[in-house]
Amino acid sequence: MSLISFSLDQHNLPVFQVEDPEYRSLGAWLILDISVYYDVCLDALADVDDVGHGQPIDQWDSEHFDVTINAAGITFVNYHVDESGSYSLADFRDALENYWRFLVSRPETPGIVRQYWPDLPLWQADLLQWEQRNGRPHPYRGRLF
Repeated sequence: MSLISFSLDQHNLPVFQVEDPEYRSLGAWLILDISVYYDVCLDALADVDDVGHGQPIDQWDSEHFDVTINAAGITFVNYHVDESGSYSLADFRDALENYWRFLVSRPETPGIVRQYWPDLPLWQADLLQWEQRNGRPHPYRGRLF
């Protein structure tokens, strides 16, 4: 069972629901900091996998939050409003994987033409770009996608 469920609002932007209010801040972080960007979600997924395997990661870059991701999980504080959270790596991984599934399930905007891999769905093109930029296969390749 997922900790957080996601859907689209009337403007096709992500919204979330939680049964346990303890996870409200994590849902807010996902839709605000990752938003609708596959490449950002791919970075977060790689960070979760890397820290889970004892590998170092770069500091998370955010305009809205001070974020720490490590083997214990994720901790964040919003710079602009009174919003913070601290979640285990397992809970963070579960929510993040669920958010990825939500992102790739959204319909693509018709008529948009990309210069990079226009024949692929956007998430697949962003995955290939992520792998080129990072010089390695994405750690979730073969598991989540």
